[in-house]
Amino acid sequence: MLGADGLNLALMIADSGIVESAMNDIVARSQVMIMAENRGMKSSVKNHLLKWRGSVKKRITKVCETERFQQELALYQEVIYWDEATFHAQLPEVIKKLEWHSAFYMQARRLVEKNKGVNNPMFAHYFCDQWYKSLVDAIKTAQLSELEASKEKALKDLYQRMETMKNMDNVAKEGDEASVGRLWDMAAAKLSKTDLGIMKKHAEFLKKNSGLQKIAEQLGRMAGQVNDPDLNQAPVEAIEVVEEKTDEATDDIVGIHESDDLNKLLPNETMFLAYPELEVVFYKHLADKRLMNYRVQGKNRTLRKVTAQQPDSKSIEIEKGPFIVCVDASGSMKGAPEQCAKAMAYALMQIALADDRDCFVILFSTEQITYELTRQDGLREASDFLSYSFHGGTDLEPVILKSIDLMSSEKYKNADMVVISDFIAPKQSQEVLDKVAGLKENKNRFHALSVSKYGNPELMSMFDHCWSYHPNLVGRLMKKW
Repeated sequence: MLGADGLNLALMIADSGIVESAMNDIVARSQVMIMAENRGMKSSVKNHLLKWRGSVKKRITKVCETERFQQELALYQEVIYWDEATFHAQLPEVIKKLEWHSAFYMQARRLVEKNKGVNNPMFAHYFCDQWYKSLVDAIKTAQLSELEASKEKALKDLYQRMETMKNMDNVAKEGDEASVGRLWDMAAAKLSKTDLGIMKKHAEFLKKNSGLQKIAEQLGRMAGQVNDPDLNQAPVEAIEVVEEKTDEATDDIVGIHESDDLNKLLPNETMFLAYPELEVVFYKHLADKRLMNYRVQGKNRTLRKVTAQQPDSKSIEIEKGPFIVCVDASGSMKGAPEQCAKAMAYALMQIALADDRDCFVILFSTEQITYELTRQDGLREASDFLSYSFHGGTDLEPVILKSIDLMSSEKYKNADMVVISDFIAPKQSQEVLDKVAGLKENKNRFHALSVSKYGNPELMSMFDHCWSYHPNLVGRLMKKW
């Protein structure tokens, strides 16, 4: 072989430590780990950087998959397996193929010119060795260029997340690793001062109206308090006294049978022993187990380990489903009810972040608008939702049917649907009520938060739990049933 194998060249360079050096440079320049230590998100930031390292390594190993490198690497792999005679015969054609895409072309021409008229037996090996070095340099330069661009992009992303996290202190409690970690994943969205102002306004409203926060916390706990016999049963081994019928116990005589038990022998069998000439018959019957015996039967009590399904008093870890928050965006909700509805959805978003749950908000009036507050750009979604102006009329049935469709899938098992409305609307049809009843059996819960004292009681009777919250000058009433 005339030269070194170049098949794994890109991977070899990627594994040389340049990615680790770039990652260390990012940490040093951004001081992100210092900020992470201070804000209780060290593991989240570390996972973020490890994910970046894996993705950028994969990306730079694909640098040589461009047409330019593919053609040259294929040609190099072919040439290094030629013998010297073939190499010298085909060299002009090789130089011609290198002309349009290879950084080695000019150096290759100089080497050929320098070797003219010189019978150097090592020229083919030297030529391939220089070609290999040129390929290494070219691929490394392309990889470093890609790595540098990715590093600058990663730094920009880190600075953006750090700025967002600094401005979002009111979204997650300090030191709450779970909620802060998910918030870090969502912090790539760039929020304007207006966006942040809207969020902080509703966060402050939520603090002043602590009753709403308490309702949200109760809702969050309910997913972990499922009273399901299938979930709450656990196999338990216990020692029990078991009674079994046996012939060994002498409780009752139940008949006569042939055997060899002298203790249960019928009296007439002993007559054979009264006559010496019949004694041999007795022993023959004994040996053949043909003596007439009483058959007795009784109950034998023994201790045995029994495995049974019994209620498990320990807490059961079950996967919590998402929140589906349906917010009445009709004109009748304007003012304090609108503020309450938005603040409640905002509180549920915080709980979803902490519990690693999804949170969807569906605005409904005469139309429906859906927001997903916990996806990658969830902060932008939250800002858009909080900025929405309520108008139009109330049409509850379409949003109930849409939620039913969502909750019918396995993904939404153990989900919480929360309807926030003034409930000034007619009772739902029997078909809708039947579908809701079926979903309740699948561990889904239906909650209602009424922000008006004029809500229709018949409409709210379809929900598992109902709260009434009236922000007014007289006071705030909260009730649950």
